[in-house]
This record gives sequence, structure tokens and C-alpha cells, in this order.
Amino acid sequence: MGIGGELRGGWERGRALAADHPLLVDIGIALLVQGAMTMPFLVPRAPGLPPATWAAYGLGTLTVVPLVWRRHAPLAVLFAVLAANALYRLTVDGPGQPLPYTGLVAVYTVAALSGPRARLLTGLVLMVAVPVGVWLNTRSARELTFSLFVFAAAYVFGRLTDARQRAHRVEAEQAAARERARIAREMHDILSHAVSLMIVQAEAGPVAVRAAPERAEAAFDAISATGRDAMAQLRHMLGVLRDGGDDTGGTAPREPQPGLAALPGLLDRVRGSGLDVVYRSEGEVAPVAGDVEVTVFRVVQEALTNVVKHAEAHTATVQLSYARHELEVAVTDDGRGAHAVSRRGGHGLVGIRERAAAHGGGAAAGPGSGGRGFEVRVRIPLSAAAEVRA
Repeated sequence: MGIGGELRGGWERGRALAADHPLLVDIGIALLVQGAMTMPFLVPRAPGLPPATWAAYGLGTLTVVPLVWRRHAPLAVLFAVLAANALYRLTVDGPGQPLPYTGLVAVYTVAALSGPRARLLTGLVLMVAVPVGVWLNTRSARELTFSLFVFAAAYVFGRLTDARQRAHRVEAEQAAARERARIAREMHDILSHAVSLMIVQAEAGPVAVRAAPERAEAAFDAISATGRDAMAQLRHMLGVLRDGGDDTGGTAPREPQPGLAALPGLLDRVRGSGLDVVYRSEGEVAPVAGDVEVTVFRVVQEALTNVVKHAEAHTATVQLSYARHELEVAVTDDGRGAHAVSRRGGHGLVGIRERAAAHGGGAAAGPGSGGRGFEVRVRIPLSAAAEVRA
């Protein structure tokens, strides 16, 4: 890891620590402000001015202490800071400060964390407090203009912080919604495929036991293999969701999701249900991004699951067509065609369209050529696929 990576890692750890311990952050801010306010006390004063006293330093510290609770009661902290500053101005002849640090932090906090009423009240209070403070100090238009500017800047920065945090929350919610939709598609595809094949094999088992016992054994073996495959994929998904170890303290499986190399195994399992599946590939095979391979696998899986569940077909054809900038996946069958279309409009086809759209492609489903059977076609631009992977 380079210096840039170490800095990013340190920044992320710092942000996580700040999020987990906001009180420590506020104490740190108060100490930083206290350090800035201490500087004028350390610099020797002009001979004509009274010396800096511990009483003045103590009252200056009193203006800083409320900042520790700034997140819990922003408006109350602002009033406490203003009152402490007024007490300092009226009772001691202490060193002045180049900036009203405590007031700026309090105004920023109100702007960032408080509602409209508190912000409006803050504005009204500052319209009175700032001119009064200038009158007690230099009574100059220059100081008044500067003070109004810095307090307005603190307020604007607070509102910008609030807007950024709101945008981050919206982005996080949208990302969570997309992830929930993705997990729902994966769970649907895995369970629907496995359960459909197991049901078909289980229904064929009793018939095979009476007619051909050796076929019954093959049916039960297919049920077992399908169940094991579904459990392996579900364990992988749950391991990723946990993002940690399993219940026994071990490490959850992290095998890659199935891609093009897993298609032959998928087709063999479907053939075990009695459906004759033909696989074809056209064009020059091009490199495909890993996430696109998963999409192709899931599209074929869902389309064949629909064939097994609804089509009453004898044969299905899976064809991958490679073009220069596009990969097309087509799954057709010789089943009931248009009569089964209405029964295929569930979450499976919606998931296929969503998967294709995620890569900048499209999907179409309907009766096959000449109105015979049913066909699912998905187009994925390979250039878009490369961008998504990057």
C-alpha cells in the first residue's frame, strides 16, 4: 500500500472514530478553540495596556466550555457562549481575539443541526448581538462589517454541511434499496430454479419407481444434487451479507458467483428434469466481465426455470451470440408459447429486465418464431459491461 492508500485508510479510520465517539470530537474542538484563544495571553502586551490576568483567562475559558455540548443543545450553547462573551467584555480588560471563535463554532452548529425556527431565532439574535459587541469594543464600521461577514460565512458553511449530510443519507438509502433488489433477484433465481427442478424430479420419482427403478434412483440423485447446489449458493450469499465469520468462528465461503463456466452444469441439471436442452454459441467468443457472466448465468437459469414450470416443453435452446460490441442471450422452447405467457409475468422476467438494464442492455420476452413456443432475449453491450466492471 502506498502513501496515498495509507492516508486514505487513516482518514477513513478517523471518520469512523468520529462517528462512533462524537463527544470526543466536540472535546477536541473545544480544546482547539481554547488553544487559539490562549495565544493572545502568551504574547506580551503593550506597555500602556493592563496585564493579562488569570481572571480574564478564566472567563475566556468559560466561553469555550459550552462547546462540549454543542450537538446536544445547539441553540442553548449559542446563548451560553454569547452570555459568557458579554460577561468577559463587561467585567475584565483582557486581551482581544482576532476572531470570535466560540461564537462562530456555535453559529455553525446551529446552522448544521437545528431546525428552521432555531436558525431564524439565531439570525435575529445575531442582528442584535453583533452590533452590541462591536459597540462595546471598537465601535468601528470596519469591525462591524468583518463580524457580520464571518458570522454569515459560519452560517453558510453549516447549511452546506447539512445539505451534504442529507445527500449522503439519500445516497446510502438508494444504495441500500439497490442492494435489497439485487439480493431479492439472486434469492429468487436460486430458490425458484432449485425448487422447480426438485418438484419435477419428485413428481417423476413415484412413476419411475413403478416403471423403471433405475430411473427413480437417478431422479433422487438429481434432487440431492440440486439441493446441495442451492445450499452452496445460499451459503455464499449469506456469507457476503454477514461480511464476517460464520457462527462457529470460521470464515464464510467466498467462492465466486457462477458464470459462463458454470453453464454446462446448469444445463445438465435441467436435463435431469426430462427437458432436452440444446446449447449453441455463435460468433467469436470475446472476453466478458465477471459481473456480466453472472448476469448471463442468472438469465439462462431463470428462463429455463420458467420453461420447466410453465411451458410443458420437450426441448429448449440456449444460444449465446457474440458480436463486436454486444452479447445476446436467447432461450427458446417448443412449449405452449402464447398460452403460457401470462403465467410467466412474475418476478423472474422483471429480474431479467433489471439485470440487463444494469449493464446498459435490454430484454424482451414473448412467443417464439411463428408464434410457437416462448422466447427470452437479452442484449448486453460489451463496452458498457467493461465500464460497469471498471
